[in-house]
Amino acid sequence: MIRHLLIFLIFATCIYAMSDTAILKRADGFMKTSSKTDQFRAYNDYKNLYLRAIVNEDFKLKKSALKGIVKSGNALKIDVSQYEKEYLAVQKQKSSYKKPIQKNKQDTKNKKLKVTSSHKLESIRWQDDDLVLEFDKKLNSKQLNYFTLYDKNTKRYKYVFDIHASNLIKSQNLRKKNISRIKLAQYNPTTLRLVFENTKKIDLRFKQSDNKVIINIKTKSTSKNTKTIVASKYTSPKRLDRNKVIVLDPGHGGKDPGAVGYKRYREKIVVMQIAQELKSILNSRGYKVYMTRNKDSFVKLSKRTKYANKKDADIFISIHANAVAKKLADKVYGIETYFLDNSRSDRAKRVAEKENSADLSDMNFYGKQSFLNTLSSHNIVASNKLAIDLQRGMLGSLQKSYKKVKDGGVREGPFWVLVGAQMPSVLVEVGFISNPTEAKRLVNSNYQKRLAMGMANGIERYFLNN
Repeated sequence: MIRHLLIFLIFATCIYAMSDTAILKRADGFMKTSSKTDQFRAYNDYKNLYLRAIVNEDFKLKKSALKGIVKSGNALKIDVSQYEKEYLAVQKQKSSYKKPIQKNKQDTKNKKLKVTSSHKLESIRWQDDDLVLEFDKKLNSKQLNYFTLYDKNTKRYKYVFDIHASNLIKSQNLRKKNISRIKLAQYNPTTLRLVFENTKKIDLRFKQSDNKVIINIKTKSTSKNTKTIVASKYTSPKRLDRNKVIVLDPGHGGKDPGAVGYKRYREKIVVMQIAQELKSILNSRGYKVYMTRNKDSFVKLSKRTKYANKKDADIFISIHANAVAKKLADKVYGIETYFLDNSRSDRAKRVAEKENSADLSDMNFYGKQSFLNTLSSHNIVASNKLAIDLQRGMLGSLQKSYKKVKDGGVREGPFWVLVGAQMPSVLVEVGFISNPTEAKRLVNSNYQKRLAMGMANGIERYFLNN
């Protein structure tokens, strides 16, 4: 057992230590073969590099990753049109990086951030009950995402607009009578976020007109003449997430505690708390959410995906926490997301072995391998996309408030809990409960909320793009 653990840790260390250049070289090597398996591995490597490039704001890596995604995706007959458009846009930005106007390092860094989005905010102003945001060029419908939130603790409503644009140097607080708070901020280098916050519901509509986004707000004090506004010109906020069913699977439970880590924190409790937080956020955004368990009870692995199939779920997400031996607990940490595939990776197999160990009665190893060999390639690709969006969402949310949030990557693995799912399905390892720092975070309610918010954002991104 100790020998196996050491082999796993050596392998894990090698993976974590791999540089972006090494992974890119490996992916390029895979693409030189005619094997569909190698091409898919290349596609997955390029997608992982794309994720790293976004998180680290690495323009050069992003360009190489996009080029690889397009090439491998086309070879596999995967729809990569979105990435192809982004790659063409990135190519046009080339000159901005090669010939910076100012040589000062800080100025170059700022310039690098400014060119990450093709649209710039030029002005924001009130016109009676309309808030008008004007950009330097026309926006398309996919560049605007809208969703609502309700915080049960503070009893406040939030109306959130995410616009694919940049150029906002400093956050702005806007004022409107009978609305508690309106804030505009550069959420990330490519996204402007406008949030309306109030203790009561707001009658809010919006429209896109060429290079403008116009948001109409009706409050109790709004004069009667606002009724002259032609309703058809405005769009009542429609959630992108309506009619979607999600099944969340808090790992382990009951007689199976899962991993027991730092200060005897138990995996089954931590993942249940995170799942409940995620369910609350998703419900507030209009999703229909079910959980495979709502209390500390044991559920057989095979029954979890059966439940998701019965609910006709659009996606299935199994939530877990990782662990290693105590003597190495300080060194190993990070967030990982897995999708089901017959992986050749020893690392993935060992992680899967840990999660599969609770319930091995349903199918022997050889039977499981036979089943994995018949997996739908369509579901594998869709699950891979979901895994990447979830990983990106979690890292993006957590890295705003916490240091040393490690990207463990998106990987394939033979996880029995995902076998039988008739929809895109992933397993998320939210961190190492054995690592002192990460364990303390995982049991902290604020960290859990941040993590759940990132997962929710990743889910929305997945549904938007697929």
